[in-house]
Amino acid sequence: MTRRTAQCRCGQLTATCSGEPVRISVCHCLECQKRSGSAFAVQARWPQDQVELGGAYQEWVRVGESGKPATFRFCPTCGATLAFVSASMPELIAVPVGAFADPTFPPPRFSVFETRRHPWVRVSGADGEHWD
Repeated sequence: MTRRTAQCRCGQLTATCSGEPVRISVCHCLECQKRSGSAFAVQARWPQDQVELGGAYQEWVRVGESGKPATFRFCPTCGATLAFVSASMPELIAVPVGAFADPTFPPPRFSVFETRRHPWVRVSGADGEHWD
């Protein structure tokens, strides 16, 4: 079984994910843009029982553009968000793909909140298909 470990920027908080993610997506919503510090965010989701968090974390809840709350788990030392659960998919835990620091991580298959996408952004999926 595949095991991948993501970590925060200081390395204190880890998320070990077992198996393949059930969803990998790009989100263009304004809140994900703020969270990632980029024009979009990429996250992978696993069933919660396939993700083990190691280290100390704090939680913060916010209502997103969908109108549903999400609970973010972040490192109290460096502040990096390492995992979050959205009320729209409560059975899954999302981990930012960048936290794996793995350029071979599988590509996204979904792109959401396209109305918030910056016009210069072009995202490619696994088969090279572009969403724009």
